[in-house]
Amino acid sequence: MNNPLLSTAALPAFASIKPEHIAPAIEQLLSESRAALALATSDATTADYDALSASLGVATERFGASWGAVSHLNAVANTPELREAYNAALPAVTEFFTELGADEALYAKYKAIAAAPGAASLSAPRQQALKLWLRDFVLSGAELQGEAKARFAAIQERSAELGQQFSEHVLDATDGYAYYASTEEMAGVPADAISAALEAAKAEGKEGHKLTLHFPCYLPVMQYASKRDLRARLYRAYVTRASELGDKPELDNSAIIEELLRLRHEEAALLGFANFAEAAMVAKMADSPTQVLDFLRDLSSRARPFAEKDLAELREFAAKELDLSDLQPWDTAYASEKLKEARYAFSDQEVRQYFTVPRVLAGLFDIIERLFNVKISEQPAEVWHESVKFYQLVRDGALVGQFYLDLYARNGKRPGAWMDEVRSRWARPDGAQQTPVAQLVCNFSSPTADKPALLSHDDVTTLFHEFGHGLHHLLTQVDELGVSGISGVEWDAVELPSQFMENFCWEWEVIQKLTSHVDTDEALPRELFDKMTAAKNFQSGLQTLRQIEFSVFDMRLHAETGSEAAVQALLDQVRAEVAVMAAPAFNRSQHSFSHIFAGGYSAGYYSYKWAELLSADAWSAFEVEGVFNAACGQRYLQNVLEVGGSRPAMESFKAFRGREPNIDALLRHQGMA
Repeated sequence: MNNPLLSTAALPAFASIKPEHIAPAIEQLLSESRAALALATSDATTADYDALSASLGVATERFGASWGAVSHLNAVANTPELREAYNAALPAVTEFFTELGADEALYAKYKAIAAAPGAASLSAPRQQALKLWLRDFVLSGAELQGEAKARFAAIQERSAELGQQFSEHVLDATDGYAYYASTEEMAGVPADAISAALEAAKAEGKEGHKLTLHFPCYLPVMQYASKRDLRARLYRAYVTRASELGDKPELDNSAIIEELLRLRHEEAALLGFANFAEAAMVAKMADSPTQVLDFLRDLSSRARPFAEKDLAELREFAAKELDLSDLQPWDTAYASEKLKEARYAFSDQEVRQYFTVPRVLAGLFDIIERLFNVKISEQPAEVWHESVKFYQLVRDGALVGQFYLDLYARNGKRPGAWMDEVRSRWARPDGAQQTPVAQLVCNFSSPTADKPALLSHDDVTTLFHEFGHGLHHLLTQVDELGVSGISGVEWDAVELPSQFMENFCWEWEVIQKLTSHVDTDEALPRELFDKMTAAKNFQSGLQTLRQIEFSVFDMRLHAETGSEAAVQALLDQVRAEVAVMAAPAFNRSQHSFSHIFAGGYSAGYYSYKWAELLSADAWSAFEVEGVFNAACGQRYLQNVLEVGGSRPAMESFKAFRGREPNIDALLRHQGMA
């Protein structure tokens, strides 16, 4: 059988990968990687950076790339057959990479490299990669012995299994819900959302309008549906997904959450930490859970007066203008949209007509080309869905990187938006220069038969955010795998380039390039942009507290041992401390909190607010020097994007700004100065 997962071609043959390819490919790649590990740790391989890269790096990079392709398909093109094959392979893959990270002989080789006289003459990126590898060996249990080491490995395997189950439950709960609304119930919902819901119902031979919990369907209903019962129905379904209160009890994530937390605290104890959060801080900019909680609570105290004012104004408006005297969570998006329309004389739906996907992409690519001296062009490639596009970045005739772009929501695709690596930049041991490849994934509304896909301004911001991650990965000039692109970057700094890119979406000079009315081709009028700008910080206090609530909850869960026994009680405490509007007793948002239970952000969700401080301060340089200032763009490129993880993030920030960050720009940007 010709197995595409064993191909050494530059790009994965995504369209050719079938579930039956997974088991034999993983078996062969595991065998090759184990043989490479045995060679690397034998006396035949000297304690030398290049020798280890040639003997072990090549095999494990190939294995990682193939498994990465499988994992990606599991996230964006999930089927029962693929899921079964993925889950069957997951334990063996997890076991190998756990053993690799905890291998005493390999750890000894790297320690020998670090202790050798020649270590001082290694390049700065290699020295940083070596430093991070030694740190990660310790965090991966390389210094554990006997039963402790075996237990640590068992925890890794079980945690991977639980994270996958959590993600599957959220996906299945989201995909599995449908409500067929009548024409009367759809009153107030935008025409394009009504049309899409009608088409979805007709495709199934059903009457009415098919409403789902996919965000491009869910959000317009919550924002615009005038029928309160419909909003309440969808809200309850959304916030009880994958919980004991959802409509499919077999997808309840309660037990998974409890076991994951218990295992994480046990893992931290084995490594000598008081709790999981302390262990997680080792690889971050922040020094301790206490420092993070102090940062979040300080920001909360600054935002709270603005949030209280936001809510008071919303309640007054809802009671007076909408006859909603008892404002509930399923009313807030609807009432907020009405208040924004009344106050600023525009709606999100009006703005949406100007942001067509083709125009937004053309404008985004123009910004990237101007600032970073590259050319972007679409290229042919095997993809996993007909809507996926593939592009390359070229500079001065040389390939810089490539990326896949998967924009639209569909069944079998994980909710949310993310960037992932296909491969990283690497000066390979055989002398070849490997260029980076990324996957950029969103979940926007699809185009219709006669119109291009339309994006809200929030969608545009999300797209720019993910491209920030992509540029961090693609524009690196570092040739060492461990610190190339986003690799090796502290988790609470990795959001700096992504949040930095969001700022372009609020510049008139940029907006003109991003907009073209779907019917008239006219650019967004300046008058409408001014209204958007005036409303930029609309309810920013409430939005800030919402992010802080998630962040404090995450940090306390992982900093307080025994938290698994009282997850809901802890969340209730955090809400009482942070939120200004009470959540209903049935709200189970933690059961779909994939970031921390299946997405790598455990004890790290605060990173969004932490990095927002950095990105706001970095953007303030462009505010002073000009959005398209070439010199400023080059400084940012050279000091932040190109260096990747080859030095601490704070050094990169200071190299760009000439000083340490401060909170002033963040507060100013959010209207809370």
